Amino acid sequence: MQLSTKARYAARALVELALSYGEGPVKLKDVAGKQNISLKYLEQVMFPLRINGYVKTHKGSQGGYTLSRPPEKINLYEVIQCVEGSLSTVDCVDNPDLCERVELCVTRNVWVGLKEAIYKELSSITLDELAKKQSLLYKAKE
Repeated sequence: MQLSTKARYAARALVELALSYGEGPVKLKDVAGKQNISLKYLEQVMFPLRINGYVKTHKGSQGGYTLSRPPEKINLYEVIQCVEGSLSTVDCVDNPDLCERVELCVTRNVWVGLKEAIYKELSSITLDELAKKQSLLYKAKE
């Protein structure tokens, strides 16, 4: 299993917004510049995050993006799932009716456990935690 570029960029973009949480809107071009992401692609990445209520847009010359909730209230699993969809490695984990062997399949339990492990790991990490680590890296680079 490999996460898409869209998922990785969504996480990085929201970490940048978390760094500025409470300080007003952040221009997407600034996020793109700091994270070395194409602005056009980042606009596409932000669309599902906006539609699903993770970020707000603010219009005008002082406009930009802000997180819709405090960064300690948003976990990495939510962000990844928002742009990726299901994080199951096989379809039968989410839809057991897709497979007539579901009752006899010993490997399905492995895939279910893998999804649960992914959920547990990613949901334990908040944007606030990542922003604090990012801040330390930025300071070390100065």
